[in-house]
Parts: sequence; structure tokens; C-alpha cells
Amino acid sequence: MRLGVLDVGSNTVHMLVVDAERSRPHVPVANRRSIVRLMRFLEPDGSIGAEGIDLILAGVRDGRELAREHGIAELLVLVTSAIREAPNGADVIARIEEILGEQIAILSGEEEAALTFFAARRWHGWGAGRILLLDIGGGSLEVAYGVGEVPDVAFSLPLGAGRSTIQFLDTDVSTPEQVEALRHHARAVLADALGELDERPRPDHVVATSKTFRSLARLAGMQVEAVGPDDRWRLRRSMLADWVPRLARLTAQGRTELPGITPERTYQIVGGAIVAEEAMRALKVAEVEICPWAMREGAILRRTDTL
Repeated sequence: MRLGVLDVGSNTVHMLVVDAERSRPHVPVANRRSIVRLMRFLEPDGSIGAEGIDLILAGVRDGRELAREHGIAELLVLVTSAIREAPNGADVIARIEEILGEQIAILSGEEEAALTFFAARRWHGWGAGRILLLDIGGGSLEVAYGVGEVPDVAFSLPLGAGRSTIQFLDTDVSTPEQVEALRHHARAVLADALGELDERPRPDHVVATSKTFRSLARLAGMQVEAVGPDDRWRLRRSMLADWVPRLARLTAQGRTELPGITPERTYQIVGGAIVAEEAMRALKVAEVEICPWAMREGAILRRTDTL
């Protein structure tokens, strides 16, 4: 089956076209990204401003055209938490549906965490034992834990890299006071949420997904040997903690000179790094393994399982 996956995220609208077959790896055919950086356009009440809506819809139209060019049989649509939770989010979703000509299923934060966990489990296999998953998006931080393909615990917290940046780091160079304010906020949110994991056995593997973690690993992590042609990375909390104040002192433009920091991520990488460090600290995690699969791959795998 030729599938299209339209990921309407906080930073980009990304259409991926793949050839998918049950029990075999999917094969990428084409992809197209439109830069959005949605958090720039949120109103004080959380509504998405007109310019942000226009960028989202333009990205959806571009994705639709790519899907038509490659003759997809089915379209899977994933929508970011910033749109789901916005006061005018239902209107934006209705306009996306109008462009696509079909209704779309909207995942909750917990379902998003579970789908990403499913992808990580498939990537790492049953031999990985208990997995603890961390995923930092633009609007939310997803956490999941379990021993199967369906997590025993899954939840979503309003600690995304973009959301944290808008709320606490609204200047080009972040001050120590701003950094500390975000740390204090992240610790409070995490402390309220992580009690559900306190009585669980320690995970055998702590896995991190998302562009934020991958960017941070390329900046502050270490490459490790693994089976397969792709790079594998690990990120230690101590190395991340060393980089956070250095990143905060740089301008957004200056950060793009660093390895792993792309232009669309540079504005929110400080916020993402602080959230990553505080999440690892709260969970008593010294090191994470970077998993290249996330929610998009989870959606493809779940669909191909039913073929």
C-alpha cells in the first residue's frame, strides 16, 4: 500500500509518502516540509493567529499536492497538541478537513504518547525489556512506560520546546533568570505528573525520540556502534547540563553554527534542552538512547499491521 502521512506539527507541516507492506520495513518515496513555527502566532488566550493558520493551511495544500502526485491509497493525518488545544483549534481542523476532503481522527496527548511508544518498541524489540520513552514536541512532552507494545503508563505534559520558549524565553539571548524560571516551572509540572511512575520497576532502556532530542544528541551526545547503516546516538544528562548555559548565551543565529542545530529548531532549542534536562533529572535518568522512529512511524506500523 502506498501511504501518505501528513504530520501537522508545531514547527513544520510534513508530508511523507511511503510504500508500506505488512511485516516489512516501509520504503520512503517522497517527502515535503513547510516551515510553520506555530508558537510565534499564538494569541494570549492560546488561539492561533491568522498568519499561523495561513501557514498551516498552505503546508496542508502542499502536502495534498505531493500525495496526489504519487497516487497514495490512503492518508494518515497527525495533528500537533498546539492545534488540538487551541480555543480555535476545532475551526482550524475543520479547514484542514475541507482541504483534504475527508474527516481526520484527532489523537489525544496520551494516544500520541502511546503511538510513539509503539514505534520505539518495534525499533528496539522485545529484548529491550521495560522501556521508558521521552518525546519533546513543540507543544508538549510525552512520557510512556511499559513492557509490551501498548504502554502501561502514557501521558502528555504542556512542556513542549516551542511552548516553553514562548512562555519563558522570549528574548533572543536567554538570561539566567529566564532559564531558572523555566526550570522551576518544568520541575513543578513534572513533580505533579510523575507520581504514577514511582512504584514501577526501573526501566531497562530509556529511549528519547523527536527532533529536539536528536538535535541535542548531535550537539552534546555521543555516536555509538549499532547494527544498520544509520547513525545511533546517546545523550548523557551531564553533557546536556554543560551545554544549556552555553546555548542560552548564544543568539538564535549563532546557534545555527553548532552541529545538529537547524534553522527551524534554533529558536526553541534552549527551551527544549532545559525541558529535556529537567525531565531526565526528575526521572533519575543519567542517559537516553536516541530512537529514530517516533509517532509518524508508529502510525505507519499500526496501519500496516492491519493489512
